[in-house]
Amino acid sequence: MPVPETPEDIARLFAEAWNARDARALASLFAEDADFVNVVGLWWHNRDDIERAHAYGLSTFFRASMISARRVKVRWIGGDAAIVHTRWKLTGQIGKDGEMLDDRIAIMVFVAKLSDEGWTVLAAHNTDVVPGMETNAVTGETLTALDYRKRKAE
Repeated sequence: MPVPETPEDIARLFAEAWNARDARALASLFAEDADFVNVVGLWWHNRDDIERAHAYGLSTFFRASMISARRVKVRWIGGDAAIVHTRWKLTGQIGKDGEMLDDRIAIMVFVAKLSDEGWTVLAAHNTDVVPGMETNAVTGETLTALDYRKRKAE
C-alpha cells in the first residue's frame, strides 16, 4: 500500500482509498494507535477500528460516494510533524430510503508524523461545513445548525 512521502500525500491517498472503497488502504495511513473522530463525533481509537468503521460505511451508505480534495493546507510543527487541513467535497451518499443525497463539503484535519516508513497519521477529525451557520444547538434529540447573526424582523 502506498505510504505518504509528504504530508500533502495524505489527503490524496485518503481520497484514492475512499474512492476505491479500500478501507484497508485508508486505514494503512494511520498509526496503530491513531484516533479518528468523524462528523457526528464517533471516536475510533486505533487503526483496526478505523478500518472496520470505514469498511462498513464504504460498503453501505457511502458505496456510491466519491470525495475530492478542494484545498490542502499544511502547517509544519517541527521538522517531522505536520497538521494537514483538507477541504473535501463528497458526492454520492445514499439516504436511508435509497435516494441519492445532496453533496456535502467537509474539512478534515490530520495530525501526522514522519517515520522511517514515511508519513503516518496520528489523529484525524472530520467536520461538515454548514454554510451560513455559526454553531449547533440541541433540543431533545434534534441537532440544528444556527446563525445568531440573523435576526427576525420585529
